[in-house]
Amino acid sequence: MAVKIKLKRLGKIRSPHYRIVVADSRTRRDGRAIEEIGLYHPVQNPSRIEVDTDRAQYWLSVGAQPTEPVLAILKLTGDWQKFKGLPAPAPLLVAEPKAARPVFDALGGDDASKGEAITQKKKAEKKDEAAAESESTEA
Repeated sequence: MAVKIKLKRLGKIRSPHYRIVVADSRTRRDGRAIEEIGLYHPVQNPSRIEVDTDRAQYWLSVGAQPTEPVLAILKLTGDWQKFKGLPAPAPLLVAEPKAARPVFDALGGDDASKGEAITQKKKAEKKDEAAAESESTEA
């Protein structure tokens, strides 16, 4: 049985998410897998790549062949270089943690008016219109 390390596609039409899986080479792309060893989310910026290094090393050592996309991912994470005994690549970009939203007061939110409406109520407008009509009829 030939074993491949390949991508299993998940997600919606325009937001693909992949799992890195070990599967028989004869199974279909999203078919049954022997083991899931990682994640790949290309839509996020920067792309989210997580690989279980120990399991990837094990499967490579017993003869599992990675597909071309998986080979590129393994080269980015350094697992392929570790398997081949080559020097490690440069570290991957890591997403910066999002800063907390600034507090309203820090943006100059100490406004003197507290909860007062800027526009007048509609009833007052109707009274003004009625008064204007009565004045025009009297004149």
